[in-house]
Amino acid sequence: MDCDAFYASVEKRDNPALRDKPVIVGGSMRSVVAAACYIARIKGVKSAMPMHKALKLCPEAVVVRPRMEVYEEIHTRIVELMRGITPAVEAISIDEAYMDLSGTERLHRAPPAAMLARLIERMRVELGIPGSIGLSHNKLLAKIASDLDKPRGFAVIGRAETLDFLADKPVGILWGVGRKMTKHLERMGIDTVGQVRKWDPMVLKSRFGVVGVQLWHFAHGRDDRPVDPRIPPPKSIGHMKTFPRDTASRSVIDGYMWRLSEMVAHRAKAGGWAGRVVAMTLRKADFSYVTHRKSLRGATQMAHRIHRAARELFDQETLEGKYRLVGVTLSGIVPVNKADVMADLLEPEAVTRDGAERAADLIRARFGNKAIYKGRALR
Repeated sequence: MDCDAFYASVEKRDNPALRDKPVIVGGSMRSVVAAACYIARIKGVKSAMPMHKALKLCPEAVVVRPRMEVYEEIHTRIVELMRGITPAVEAISIDEAYMDLSGTERLHRAPPAAMLARLIERMRVELGIPGSIGLSHNKLLAKIASDLDKPRGFAVIGRAETLDFLADKPVGILWGVGRKMTKHLERMGIDTVGQVRKWDPMVLKSRFGVVGVQLWHFAHGRDDRPVDPRIPPPKSIGHMKTFPRDTASRSVIDGYMWRLSEMVAHRAKAGGWAGRVVAMTLRKADFSYVTHRKSLRGATQMAHRIHRAARELFDQETLEGKYRLVGVTLSGIVPVNKADVMADLLEPEAVTRDGAERAADLIRARFGNKAIYKGRALR
């Protein structure tokens, strides 16, 4: 199941005045597009496109700032609906998930197609969110099917028709084949999935490693990856912010770093994760990047600890000219039960700060994210 223009659909749901207008979810003119509704996509607007370029293509678009906490809440409710059908649900992003419906027909007294149709209807009625369904005999083909008839699509690829269906499709339709690999394949005379099958898999392996063998199997519609309901730890949790205007002010940049640290901590706490490495990224006015990393003595999910490490990295940077962006990232992710297990002897007040932050989290949970701030967040 793949939600249709998820962020934009949520914004249109919550503001009916936007229903028939092109909507772009993103920040300032200096940022990039987080999501675009289908009306905006018709004009050529795409995710990750610079905002100024998107607004040139679609100047009448309404720009809405993202509300990640709302999107995450709806994601959780959608997954709950899915788990009412099968416990084998693998969420691969905030707006799409795989479901293994093997053996559920007898339990629900309905075929998989009927259960999926009911799921989409419940999402529409109960949550106001549209989605598209891809139904097939493995994950590769289910994902391909979900993209065939968007938005509000429902496509099925049967086992018997798999080879014929894939034969004339562009090779880029296969999972894991991006722009770079597509260009390599084109130089080998491979443009379609059917042409991949004509190659010896060992030759593909010599060119692309194990990915080449996987490509050959995918070209035959084979995919033995199971639907895994276990939630793997993310490789990293990070946020970046483009400033309204270039700045060389340490105070201003530090204020943004604090807010970014809070956002990273919020996601870590929501997912039950902690991290052992903090990275701080700056983008200069000439668009070059500078990144510094620091390993912590113990894993953490606390905003004040993340910010302290980011600030120490920032203090190492000799400001030269102005900067247009700052980012804070937490990596080396581990389960929360391994968080903050090592006492911070260099900061005796760490335990008190942890308690204050937990208390602030409870206040926000009850009264909203704007209920309480630290002073530095107002800079």
